[in-house]
Amino acid sequence: MIEIQHHFQLKEHNTFGISAFAKAYIPAVTLQQLKEAVSYYQEEDLFILGGGSNMLLINDVERPVLHVLLKGIEILDNNQGKVRLKVMAGENWHDLVMYCIQNNFAGIENLALIPGNAGTSPIQNIGAYGVELKDTFHSCEVIEVATGKEETLTKADCNFGYRDSIFKNVAAGKYIITSITLELTDLNKTSDYKLKTNYGAIQEEMDQLPGENSISKVAQAVVNIRTNKLPDPKVIGNSGSFFKNPIISRTSYNDLIRMHPQMPCYEVDAESVKVPAGWLIDKSGFKGKRYGDAGVHDRQALVLVNHGKATGKEILEVAKKIQEAVQLRFGISIETEVNLIEN
Repeated sequence: MIEIQHHFQLKEHNTFGISAFAKAYIPAVTLQQLKEAVSYYQEEDLFILGGGSNMLLINDVERPVLHVLLKGIEILDNNQGKVRLKVMAGENWHDLVMYCIQNNFAGIENLALIPGNAGTSPIQNIGAYGVELKDTFHSCEVIEVATGKEETLTKADCNFGYRDSIFKNVAAGKYIITSITLELTDLNKTSDYKLKTNYGAIQEEMDQLPGENSISKVAQAVVNIRTNKLPDPKVIGNSGSFFKNPIISRTSYNDLIRMHPQMPCYEVDAESVKVPAGWLIDKSGFKGKRYGDAGVHDRQALVLVNHGKATGKEILEVAKKIQEAVQLRFGISIETEVNLIEN
């Protein structure tokens, strides 16, 4: 049976720590509760809440908020060095990474310390340090909101792109993800796996750590880097990277480095490169800037922060200032990675 709480404060359920109220709040710890909630609110537009980590609440949520809290990890099969792992949507993502490392399952170690839950990971195809969710994603189980029907979507169905998927565009609001299935490498049964250490400062950080190179060492390097650069949402409200790293043509990049020779980039393909948004924002003068209680982190310009009592609107205003300044200085448009929730 579902429990409904009205005029519910969401401050503790979003990592920005924004004070905003939900019209109604329904926690779903079982699949049956989730289905009942979908059926009960058949005529209303549900807001689906996961870990609360990739969103900015601009206003109160004038919709019922369904909080997906399903738990459980199950090994579906393990053959020829490949293990297929089913993870329920409410499992914490970093805890999942640690579970995989403890069991010697390789593939998501570069994604350590990314905030949020497993069920929201496909929505933006989470990624970090040269690895994306799609690299190990096999499928996900969903409930179609309009019908309550259960379906399985394959990797191809999800149409993953850079911080993108069908869940952010053509299927936005259509499905509730109840579980994901990953296909990982079981290092207990094979050594046919190559660590991914050539992105950012991973190798440099690993060189400072004792012991042989391993997935555990990669994860620890990532944790160290992220801890040094990114603020803990429990200490200061934030949602990690606020902007996507823009992808531009090599021609545009070659023009830009004549004026900005220190501009870094990462190769995407023969025609395009990815430029770190944090570098663009830093060079535009925003690192550490504060506007009331809304501001930019002093160690990572890609992260917007709530120093205490900032509203979602105030943080959004800072984001717009940054976008305008980067466009003016570099001619590059940077898009938000965080989902902006306006009602």
